[in-house]
Formats: sequence, structure tokens, C-alpha cells
Amino acid sequence: MPVVNLSAGQLSREILESCRSGDREAFRVLYELYKDRVYSIALYFFHGDRALASDVTQQVFLKLLTSIHQFRGDADFSTWLYRLVVNACLDMARNRKLAAERSGAEDAASARPQEEDYARAQMANSVRDAVSALPAKFRIAVLLRYFEDLSYEEMAKALHCSMGTVASRLSRGHKMLAERLKNVMGTKV
Repeated sequence: MPVVNLSAGQLSREILESCRSGDREAFRVLYELYKDRVYSIALYFFHGDRALASDVTQQVFLKLLTSIHQFRGDADFSTWLYRLVVNACLDMARNRKLAAERSGAEDAASARPQEEDYARAQMANSVRDAVSALPAKFRIAVLLRYFEDLSYEEMAKALHCSMGTVASRLSRGHKMLAERLKNVMGTKV
């Protein structure tokens, strides 16, 4: 099944209403439409940890199942779902404090014997580690912007903040990433 971009997904009112009334088939359709995007955000947020991404995905859809009646339709469904994903990721990160534990294990697991593959893997790990090391509010802004390609307006809605705050978080995130990656890139950033 192709990955569906949440912001581009068109979800009919009929499906939402059927989900609200407890229709399992409608909820399955909703799940099929959005499971890959939810999983993808969680996977990037948790540095490639598939188990945590699966846990977050499960939590998001359980929350969705129990709280779909709270969706008022004031915003796009995708914006509301992004907020559920953001909250689930931040809650899990607070509870598990994974950032420091996972970066070392990922570096060791991804090394390859071929020199070119090794260099590429090291660069990818450095970038992933730099993004992973960002404080959560800057990390989620970077992920939503560059991995989900959300606009500032969509990000502001999903993060419940102003577009100025989004711009500020991205700017600070960029500066922190540049500082962390300047030695990796071999030039001053």
C-alpha cells in the first residue's frame, strides 16, 4: 500500500461519522489510510527504533478509537491526528528518556565493512544523532517540516503554537544541527 501523506489525505465525513458510531470497518479504513504516516513519524522521532514506533502507532490508534468523538472538525482531521502523534511521541520520550541510550546502539549496529558504505552509514548516523540530540520541541518541528513536509501553518496547528514560534523553533533547531554537524561536514557551517 502506498504511503499516504496525512495533509493530502481526503477523508470523507461519512467515514468519520461511521467511526464515531463504532463501525469497525470504517475504523479499519481509517487505520489503513494513516498507519504508515503515524509509524513513520514515530520511527524518525525515536531514531529508527521500530519497537517504539510500533508502540506509539498502537497508542495513537487506541487513543483515536476511544476519542474520535472529540474530533469536532474545526481543523483538518490530519492536523488533529498529527497532534495525537506528537503527544504520544513526547509522552513516550518523557517516560522512557531514550535519546542517550539509543544513539550508541545505533552507531554500533549500522557499521559496514565496505569503506564507502561505512562512510555513508556514518554520515547518516551523524545526522540522525544530531537530530535525535535536539530537545524534543525542536526535534518534532524539524521532523514535521522536513520529513512530513508540513507548512508552517500546518505545523502551528499541530503543535498548538503560533507560526512565529514554529519559525523560531526551526531556526534554533537549524543552528543546533549546524553546530553539531560542522565537524562531520568538514567545513564551517
